Amino acid sequence: MPPTPPHPHSATSTSTTGATTTTVQEALAARDGLAYALSQAGIQLPAMDIRTPWADDHEGDIRYALVHLGVCSAPVALLLADVILKGVGK
Repeated sequence: MPPTPPHPHSATSTSTTGATTTTVQEALAARDGLAYALSQAGIQLPAMDIRTPWADDHEGDIRYALVHLGVCSAPVALLLADVILKGVGK
């Protein structure tokens, strides 16, 4: 069963300036959802990870997380491009 995609605002926080930031939970859900979708297309990006652009000594800073897709071989990149183009009907 595929992971349920997160609601766009289900795992976000708002800063004092009103900006919304992506939390680690949302980034994990996005990574897992993308990994599942890619695996259904026969593609695996083994270096997918979550990156947090803050140092441990900045505990009070606004935190957000990014999905890091890592690197892949040229054949995997071409498979990925093919799947994307099929998805947009090209």
